[in-house]
Amino acid sequence: MRNIALATLFSLSLVRCDTIIGGDHPASFKGDETAVLTHAPAVPDSIRRDYGTTVHVKLDAIEKFGLLDTGVQYRFWTFGGEVPGQFIRVREGDQIEFELHNHADNFFIHNIDLHAVTGPHGGGKASVTPIGETSSFTFTALHPGLYVYHCATAPVGMHIANGMYGLILVEPKGGLPKVDREYYVMQGEFYTTGPYGQQGFQPFSMTKALSEDPEYVVFNGSVGSMTGEKALKAKVGETIRLFVGNAGPNLISSFHIIGEMFDVVYGEGGPFPTHETIQTTLIPAGGAVIVELKVEVPGTYMLVDHSIFRAMNKGALGMLEVTGEPSIDIFSGKN
Repeated sequence: MRNIALATLFSLSLVRCDTIIGGDHPASFKGDETAVLTHAPAVPDSIRRDYGTTVHVKLDAIEKFGLLDTGVQYRFWTFGGEVPGQFIRVREGDQIEFELHNHADNFFIHNIDLHAVTGPHGGGKASVTPIGETSSFTFTALHPGLYVYHCATAPVGMHIANGMYGLILVEPKGGLPKVDREYYVMQGEFYTTGPYGQQGFQPFSMTKALSEDPEYVVFNGSVGSMTGEKALKAKVGETIRLFVGNAGPNLISSFHIIGEMFDVVYGEGGPFPTHETIQTTLIPAGGAVIVELKVEVPGTYMLVDHSIFRAMNKGALGMLEVTGEPSIDIFSGKN
């Protein structure tokens, strides 16, 4: 009887241990799938399954020329061909089989450090990938939240400043509350040899990077990436969730939407709300935040870094276009 009791107690302790660690019970972990990756400002659909699985994630390191501003050309280093890199969405407890390919026409070795990884270098050492080759490693998404990923090959700051960064969301097992729309926004700095707006090809300036004096501070990789026809869209009465990251590599972002408040803020990208009715939220370099807001009045709302010269003079400005019927009792417009 004593042996049976001890065996029972031991079994219960294993169950309790599994609960504390937060791992999925083997019966609730099954199958595998390929991650759906999206370019900003799009976000993959929320995860509806109630079990953990093996998720295959494949990213390509691509060096390419593109426009930083109208008439301003830059050689970007990217994950997936655009800045920021593709949005990755997985579930707490998923096992991620990650694969990084470094294109044969690149000039540099690349790797990836995912802040969602529990392990040395965030996977950076395991993913060092020579030109034309592919590296892979596996990790378990233990901790829910919104995390930055970036290249961590020396000089690390240069790889980040050239555009090698993105976001990975580890959804909590219970999921996030339902909203009408979700968008992906990421701030980053570019240190060009020429001043802001100077036409033609602009090389990277290590001198300006070391002085933390960027010529450009932008959302989603370029000036005007979310303005005009590319503005974010919403309708009156909808609730919007923004996944916002700050790649840095140097500056803290004071993220703000002119004319709206953040109804809910998940501070520093954590999985649980930390604040309500916030006007401006800080995002450290290498950090992220989740904000939710309900739009109640039609019009154009400006997304800015409220270190305001960055918005008005360096490019940290986007638009949210809200359509629908006016609400005179909330906002009259000019009388």
